[in-house]
Amino acid sequence: MSRYDLIVHGGLVVDGSGRPTFRADIGIMDGRIAEVGILNPSDASEVVDASGLAVAPGFIDMHSHSDFVLLANPRAESKIRQGVTTEVVGNCGGSAAPARGPAREAVERAARLYGVEVGWDSFDSYLKRLERGVSVNVAALVGHGTVRQCVMDMEERAPTGGELEEMRGLVAEAMEAGAFGLSSGLVYPPGRYADTAELVELCRVVARYGGIYASHIRGERETLTEAVREALRIGEEAGVPVQVSHHPAKIGAWGRSPETLAMMDEAAERGLDVTCDLHPYVAGSTGLSALLPPWAQEGGPRRIVKRLRSPETRKQIKIDMVEEKVPGPGPCGLVKRGMWDQIIISSYPEEGVVGRTIAEIAEARGADPFDAYFDLLLESGAEGGVGGFYYNEEDIRHV
Repeated sequence: MSRYDLIVHGGLVVDGSGRPTFRADIGIMDGRIAEVGILNPSDASEVVDASGLAVAPGFIDMHSHSDFVLLANPRAESKIRQGVTTEVVGNCGGSAAPARGPAREAVERAARLYGVEVGWDSFDSYLKRLERGVSVNVAALVGHGTVRQCVMDMEERAPTGGELEEMRGLVAEAMEAGAFGLSSGLVYPPGRYADTAELVELCRVVARYGGIYASHIRGERETLTEAVREALRIGEEAGVPVQVSHHPAKIGAWGRSPETLAMMDEAAERGLDVTCDLHPYVAGSTGLSALLPPWAQEGGPRRIVKRLRSPETRKQIKIDMVEEKVPGPGPCGLVKRGMWDQIIISSYPEEGVVGRTIAEIAEARGADPFDAYFDLLLESGAEGGVGGFYYNEEDIRHV
C-alpha cells in the first residue's frame, strides 16, 4: 500500500505564512496534506510533476456574489483555474436565502438570470442545495437586506418591535443552519432604510453564534469616514468581528484611505476584531437600477418602471441624480460628474449592449445619457448590471 495517494513533486511552495518560498514535495493522503519536504515519488500512487510551477494553498475569494452562479455552474472552472477554492457568498446585504414572504419574488428574479429554479425557502434548504455538489468550498453569509425584505418588503421605515423580533429569528435560524455571519448593503434598498440600532440588534444574534458582520458600508465616497465609524460602532456594541467590504475610497473620497485605516487600527487597539478587503483594480460593479436616487428605487423593479414612464418623474430623477443629496454607490459619483463613458453595461437581457458604455449607447441612439439610461431600465424591466471605474490606484496600493 502506498504511503501517499498523491505527491506534488518539485514545486516552489508559497505557503501563505509570509516566509520566503521554498522548493519541496507535498504528500497528500485521504484528501489532506500529510507531509511537506523531500519525498520519494515511489511512495505515492500518483505523482504530479510541479517543476517550474508554484504550489500554494487554495485562495479564498472573500467577497463574491456567486450565490446563484454556483448552482448554474457547479464546476466553477473560472474560479478553480485561478486557484480559488473557497468563496464567501451572500455579500452586500443580499443572499439567496431566506426566500420567504416579499423577498421570495426578488430571489426568484435574481435566480432566473442564471436559469436557476428556486426550490428552497430557508437558509438550511439553500445550503442543502449547494451540498448536492459544487467544486469550491462555500462560506455563506445571510443578507440583512434579504432578511429585512422577508419581513418588511421594501418599506422605508423603522421596524416595529414585532418585526425586529421576526428578523432576529430569521438571522438566528440562518446561523444555526450554518451561515458564517450577517452582511449588509447600506447604500442599497432596503438595507439603507435601517438605522444603526437595527443592525446592532441583529449583529448581537450573530455574535451568539460566533459569526462576523461584513458590510458594504453606508457610504464609500463623501460620507466614507462616517460610514466606517458606524461599522466599527456596530461591531463594538454587538460584540461581533467586522469586515469592511471593498474598502478603498471611491470617487469623492480619494486619498482618505489612510484616515479610515487609522480608524480601524484604533478600534483594533480597543479590542475589536476588524479587517477590510479590496479588489486590486480600479473598477467595481453594481446593479443597473442602483444609479437611481433612493426614492426612485423604492418598491422594486415594477415601481421603478412605472416611474420611468412619466416624463415629469424622469425629469425629477435626473435632477436628483445630479444633485445627489445622499451619496449612493460608486457609479453614482461618475453620474454626478457626467462621466457616463466610465460606466459599462456588465449584464443585460439583450446581449448587444453588454460591454458598451452608457455614453456609447446614448450616442448610438442619439439620446441624452440620462434618457438612454432610463430607457435601458424600461426595456429590461429594471434588470441588469453595470461596472464603473471609480477607484483610485493610490488608495488601492495603500490599503
